[in-house]
Amino acid sequence: MDSGQTLPLPAEWRDFFALTKPRVMTLVIFTGLCGLLAAPGSIHPVIAFTAILCIAVGAGGAAALNQWWEADIDAGMKRTAARPLPAGRMERTSARDFGIALSAGSVMVMGLGVGVLAAAILAFSIFYYAWIYTVWLKPRTPQNIVIGGGAGAFPPMIGWIAVTGDITLMPVLLFAIIFMWTPPHFWALALFVQTDYAKVGIPMMPVVAGETSTRRQILAYAIALLPLTLVPWWIGGTGAIYGWSALLLGLVFVALSAKVGLRKSVPGDGMVPEKRLFGYSILYLFVLFGMLVIDRLATVQGWQ
Repeated sequence: MDSGQTLPLPAEWRDFFALTKPRVMTLVIFTGLCGLLAAPGSIHPVIAFTAILCIAVGAGGAAALNQWWEADIDAGMKRTAARPLPAGRMERTSARDFGIALSAGSVMVMGLGVGVLAAAILAFSIFYYAWIYTVWLKPRTPQNIVIGGGAGAFPPMIGWIAVTGDITLMPVLLFAIIFMWTPPHFWALALFVQTDYAKVGIPMMPVVAGETSTRRQILAYAIALLPLTLVPWWIGGTGAIYGWSALLLGLVFVALSAKVGLRKSVPGDGMVPEKRLFGYSILYLFVLFGMLVIDRLATVQGWQ
């Protein structure tokens, strides 16, 4: 063995936990839980807990596989260089095996404890993120986030199906909302970390199409997202609490997106509007789905 070769340090539990991308998992768990709580019908608390746990573990497995595949790319980006693999705290095979174990285990438990349909969609969501997005789309096309947005849009659909056992228009709409939300959310981030992506050859929209085009597309998606979020209200799937909340939240989203879409950044300006939009987009999704649950509770209690 080459004496100059650096061996990975023994991995700690914190490193394995970091592979699951806990910050991303928080949003996954929340939207999955909201889909479950907003669905019509009832579900045993143990089965509900099992469903959310499987969604979380499945998302963590997909994230681990993503980092296993992209270890070299992560090493070249300032934003991701401290992750366990590029930092040399773990063997790549350990991350791969961990990801496979979490993914397979979550699908198996979901199928046995919740239902086959929910398990099948969970399996496809893992495949979508780990292969379709990570391996195929991300290194090849600036539309990677647009098409790959489906990976993060499955949790509320899975949560809904865990209760109802079938696919109806409402869970499809919840999927579509996150699908449309992802491009403006992620491109806002990509605008102020685009040098990282350019350095490692990832064709993110700002790198390939330029800032001006990216900004216009952010605004276009934000405008298209607003009426989409109102469709559940228009079709009677939700009440006024959700509807008015979606309208107000969406108008703020469009306003912040307009500040990003209609401006030109100046080197050294800190890209404050872009960072503000990125931060608000996370809050937006949490509040929007939270109001979906509050609306459902209000309807059940006869408050609206």
